[in-house]
Amino acid sequence: MSPSSSAKARILVKDDNDVVIVAAVRSALTKSRKGGFKDTRPEEILSGVLRAAYTRANLDPALIEEVAVGNVLPPGGGATAARMAALHSGIPHTTPLNTVNRQCSSGLAAVNQVANQIAVGQISIGIGAGVESMTFGWGSGSLPDGWSEDVLANKEAEDCLIPMGITSENVAAEFGISRERQDEFAARSFQKAVAAQKAGKFKDEIIPLRVKITDPKTEKVVEIVVDADDGIRDGVTSASLAKLKPSFKKDGSTHAGNASQVSDGAAAVVLARRSVAKQLGLPILGKYVVASVVGVPPRIMGVGPAYAIPKVLERVGLSKDDVDFYEINEAFASQAIYSIEKVGIPFDKVNVNGGAIAFGHPLGCTGARQIATGLSIARQRNERVFVTSMCIGSGMGMAAVFVSEH
Repeated sequence: MSPSSSAKARILVKDDNDVVIVAAVRSALTKSRKGGFKDTRPEEILSGVLRAAYTRANLDPALIEEVAVGNVLPPGGGATAARMAALHSGIPHTTPLNTVNRQCSSGLAAVNQVANQIAVGQISIGIGAGVESMTFGWGSGSLPDGWSEDVLANKEAEDCLIPMGITSENVAAEFGISRERQDEFAARSFQKAVAAQKAGKFKDEIIPLRVKITDPKTEKVVEIVVDADDGIRDGVTSASLAKLKPSFKKDGSTHAGNASQVSDGAAAVVLARRSVAKQLGLPILGKYVVASVVGVPPRIMGVGPAYAIPKVLERVGLSKDDVDFYEINEAFASQAIYSIEKVGIPFDKVNVNGGAIAFGHPLGCTGARQIATGLSIARQRNERVFVTSMCIGSGMGMAAVFVSEH
């Protein structure tokens, strides 16, 4: 047995002190300002997801000892809105809550926080979640009104303010990733997502939410059930994407069709110590193994997964081939392609049901959403070990290893 395959065997072993996942759910992801959640505040989406998560695990919410929520855009760090969501969902006021903002990895950072609290014995059961309404949060209102001139004199500090789209252009230019390759990758993301949606492969992970929506033409308020990602478009090809104009530079290669969609949504992961989950008879879906975060140059922030993935694999002695599949956030096709090729992962092992280019990237939600998606894919394909990863605005990357126990 090779060292890496023995490492794989090791992480498949079950121990009473493991941090296990007893539920992982998400809302549908909907188009910002146009989709099913365009009139729904983030705390309402989050409340529905939290309630569905502990209900699916058949868990008494009074036993939840911590809730951590990843979010990026809300004023005040989203702390009050997230607490309101937890209380509205039926989680008692005795359960504490905090929000966390590590940009695009916030949902995973929240899960990581709760997993570590369980690992060190502070708590036995907790929820790591993520939410973002880009309808209500996206735009200049989420930014400060100015910056210190002294701090801006530091080049890398100033680079943190480079628009995300320009960082994508920087990656494409620096590493020679052509417009054609980006469009091919993006079209494939849409095609995989369309096929998965038609085959009902998202049904297990998405929980339907009943919300009110205003018809833009009649201004009539009606109640609808949001139960499917509404950004997924059939018929997208690299040829159709080739017709779109660059969004950030006149001669650039990044555009609306090969970048992640601006979206609304939430996801939640219920974690517990294995011994406690067994004692309470909770359904064990899988386990959290380990996570790692790295820093990279802010001007090419999208390369984060290329460095986070090797680091997290090294932590547990796995090779890239020991991992059955990868969920890598498609912030932009440029950075996704670079990261996948830099690590040396076969493209058919990545985002097998499509990615953020096809169905969206609600910033704080994605890190938790990927776990729900990953567990769903593992069941569908009868696979065990998966890695989730994403790049992070201002120049970072995060990755985590999970095991499915379906």
